Amino acid sequence: MLKNKCALVTGSTSGIGLGIAKSLAAQGCNIILNGFGDTKQIEEIRENLSKEFSIRAHYNGADMSKPEQIRQMIHEAEEIFGGVDILVNNAGIQFVSAIDQFPEEKWDSILAINLSSNFHTTKAVLPKMKKKNWGRIINLASVHGMVASPFKSAYVAAKHGVLGLTKATALELVEFNITCNAICPGYVLTPLVEGQIDQQAKAHNLPREKVISDVILASQPKKSFVEVEQLGALTVFLCSDSASSLTGATLPVDGAWTAR
Repeated sequence: MLKNKCALVTGSTSGIGLGIAKSLAAQGCNIILNGFGDTKQIEEIRENLSKEFSIRAHYNGADMSKPEQIRQMIHEAEEIFGGVDILVNNAGIQFVSAIDQFPEEKWDSILAINLSSNFHTTKAVLPKMKKKNWGRIINLASVHGMVASPFKSAYVAAKHGVLGLTKATALELVEFNITCNAICPGYVLTPLVEGQIDQQAKAHNLPREKVISDVILASQPKKSFVEVEQLGALTVFLCSDSASSLTGATLPVDGAWTAR
C-alpha cells in the first residue's frame, strides 16, 4: 500500500529518524532524508537506502529552525516526487539546565526545532495532501510530552506543544483522509543517549549498567531501552489503511513510564 509513496523524515541522518526512514523504505516508500552530518556519510546512507530497498532516496539539508528552508525542501519534494504523502516530524535538539540559568537562545532554538518546525512542515505539505485526499503526519514527541523532568524546561514545553498541535491538526483534517498522530518514546539507545551514559558514568564513577538502570531509566519500570525498530514498525502501522481511523492519538512507547 505504501509503494511509491513519498515519505519525508526530518532529522533522519541518524538515530530514530534513520530507523524510521529504513522501515518506510522497506515498505516501498521513496524517502527524503533530512538532517546534519558528514556529507560523505549522508551520501552513503542515501545510496544504501536506494540499493537495499529498490526505492528512490533524496537528501535535503534544510535547517529545521528556518521556515524558508523548510518551505524550499517541501517544494523540492513536490518537484521530484509530486508531493509528500507521509510526513514524519522527528528533528529535535536538547539542552539541560535549571530555568534561572537557561540560556534564552537555547530556549528559542529548542522551540523552533522541536515544535515550530512541525507546524511549518505540516503547513507546507497540506495543499498536496488535501488534493490527493490522503496523507499521514506522524510527530515524534516524547514521554516528556506527557510528563516532566527537571532541568528540561524547553524540551518539555516543546513536546507538550507537539501533542497539542497533533490534536488540532487531526481535528482539522479528518474530512481529507489525512491522519495525524504523535509517538511518545521513552529512552532510545541513540548515539546521543550513548554519550549521556558515558558522561554520567564518568561524572559519578559508576558502572555503565548502573547508570542505565538507576540514572537513565530511573523513571521507566521496564529497564530496557525502546528499540528504533519498534518505532519504525509503529510508524508503518500508522501509515496503513488499518490505522485510517486512528488520528489525534498520543501513543506512548515508554516501558510503562507514564502508566504510573
